[in-house]
Amino acid sequence: MSTHWSTELHRLLKQQNVRQVSFVPDAGHTALIKLCEADNELRAVRLTTEEEGIALAVGAWLGGNKSVLLMQSSGVGNCINMLSMLSVCQIPLTMLVTMRGDWAEFNPWQVPMGHATQPVLEEMGVLVNRADREEDILPLAEGALRIAYNTLRPTALLIGQRLLGAKTFDK
Repeated sequence: MSTHWSTELHRLLKQQNVRQVSFVPDAGHTALIKLCEADNELRAVRLTTEEEGIALAVGAWLGGNKSVLLMQSSGVGNCINMLSMLSVCQIPLTMLVTMRGDWAEFNPWQVPMGHATQPVLEEMGVLVNRADREEDILPLAEGALRIAYNTLRPTALLIGQRLLGAKTFDK
């Protein structure tokens, strides 16, 4: 996994005044998580389940702060009910979602949610973009952050499995 995009993404979060980053530990986000945990200006919050990140984002926004939720595509299924709160209450949040269940997936349990991630998010009112090339991550992330916080909407950037690399049983 490249750490270049994670370093640039960390800089972007700070530039956009994001103050809270919540996450369930995920191999695709490891480098970014480590950068956020080491940054004293960011509050990095480990979650036990992804929907807790939605509640934290609402609290952060009501307290005057921006937040970002990091998760894997399988975690999107855990958030479906909570996502409705973001649209109904006009709470902005950008979700950075590492994909599983698409390109070169080895785990059959990841495929259904990997296939459903984008349509599920869109059905819940989330504006979705997808990065399958490293050079697309930063501009798409910046666009997602800007539209979320300028228009009070939830957004998601899906980071494709081809970009992250295929996982295998032996890793």
